[in-house]
Amino acid sequence: MTQDPINDGNTPKQDGQPSTEEPIKAGGSSAVTQVEPDEGLKEMTLEMLPPLLREALSRAGWTSLMPVQAKSMPIIMGGHDLMVQSRTGSGKTGAFVLPILERIDPNLAATQALVLVPTRELARQVAHEAEVLVGDRARVVAVYGGVSFGKQVEGFKAGAHIVVGTPGRILDHLLRHNFNLQELRALIFDEADRMLSIGFYPDMKQVQRYMPKRRVNTFMFSATYPAFVMRLAGEFMHKPQMLSLSSKQVHVAEVQHVIYEVPRMGRERCLMRIIEVENPTSAFIFCNTKAQVEYVSTVLANFGYDADGLTGDLSQSKRESILDRVRAGSLRLLVSTDVAARGIDIPDLSHVIMYEPPEDPESYIHRAGRTGRAGASGEVITLVDVIQKLEMQRLAKRFTIDLVSRPLPTDETVRSVASERVTALLESTLRARPPLKQERMMRFMPLAQELGKNEEELAIIAMLLDDYYQQTLHSPPELPDIRQSTPRTEPVTGHEPASAREGDERKKRRRPRNRHKKSSGTDNRGSDA
Repeated sequence: MTQDPINDGNTPKQDGQPSTEEPIKAGGSSAVTQVEPDEGLKEMTLEMLPPLLREALSRAGWTSLMPVQAKSMPIIMGGHDLMVQSRTGSGKTGAFVLPILERIDPNLAATQALVLVPTRELARQVAHEAEVLVGDRARVVAVYGGVSFGKQVEGFKAGAHIVVGTPGRILDHLLRHNFNLQELRALIFDEADRMLSIGFYPDMKQVQRYMPKRRVNTFMFSATYPAFVMRLAGEFMHKPQMLSLSSKQVHVAEVQHVIYEVPRMGRERCLMRIIEVENPTSAFIFCNTKAQVEYVSTVLANFGYDADGLTGDLSQSKRESILDRVRAGSLRLLVSTDVAARGIDIPDLSHVIMYEPPEDPESYIHRAGRTGRAGASGEVITLVDVIQKLEMQRLAKRFTIDLVSRPLPTDETVRSVASERVTALLESTLRARPPLKQERMMRFMPLAQELGKNEEELAIIAMLLDDYYQQTLHSPPELPDIRQSTPRTEPVTGHEPASAREGDERKKRRRPRNRHKKSSGTDNRGSDA
């Protein structure tokens, strides 16, 4: 059994109670070491693995390691926190299950690894893959909302070594004392960007209160790393390294350019599907004409989105009212033409959406430049028909843009995303409900059961869910405050970066300006405030 290299010897909290102290942050350091695949990083091979892990690969039917596994495992097994760019189907589950398998003590009936995922489907998928890899050495339990607690509680009672679940349901079990995290040795965020998009950030912070006081090795996997994901890393990780697998497939701290091919008719409905799935925190939606602006903004507002349109025909008072909301960050979706948008800057804009490509290719660059500023990442989405797709491909070649084509979300995809989001929000609301209100609502439990049994009455429940969900469309999900310090990316050379060494030397040589000035006794360098 290998010793957990992350335990710093501090005594963990007892009885799984949440800490009343400030949770451990990223060691007071926000530096992220960038690890590029072509920098000579020693990759793991099948032959280098210990027998325990080779047996796990054999159970899964793998004859070699996938790139994400070969490149990340040396870092993870070395005891470092790691952020990995990863797309679905890249083999990332094996990348974190295999290294932590060595750390699992099968004789200790306690949770030793926690995997947070955004959806119940992914929880089931990751749990299944983990079960295959660990075999009889460890017990894996998947927990997620929308189902009863019974079977999940039975899994905890049997001694769940690896728990995979959505943050909301994990928090529910912690609140009910069904399990605790005092023996935790590894924390994994799988698809971190999607978890934040759904609205799990408050639940993730609540789960953090139940973490041991000692440091826990943490790994983060995400397709993109916008500023709020980087901030999340700063709140949970200690001097993490970042592994970039392929800049052609995933992007870190830069703008991702995406096209969706849509039919010529019904473009506005396609736009709503995309917004529903992407769930942007803030977006600029560009149209080529004033008529389009008025139509699109009206459709979005009628659907329930916090959207408004900006054209040159607006009165000065109306225009100023919209701009005030833009400056305050309280308007989520702004629809505009290029002319009307001149001089308007939305801070921390997460998305630029083009209802159709601009007539002038240069305008595309100007529109796209409104996101991904100050080192943060953003996304530029363009809706295209067949002919416009060809035009966009030529534009991408001219400006050397890596253009990603995505399939239009299906009705089933939209239903699934909306269901996951509303379930997470409702469960969070229920957890925060005062005891007196919980007691009061019990009078409606028999009615809820009756409505659920009657197929004709299901429309009433659907209506209530829809009304609640529509209210959430007026505000973006709560996210880490990106105005706080976020991890910075630095190239790795095998030694401490020269800039860091030189900075330390300068600090040593620097004399205080006023040696007689008394210290305030406050040092906020490691503060999360």
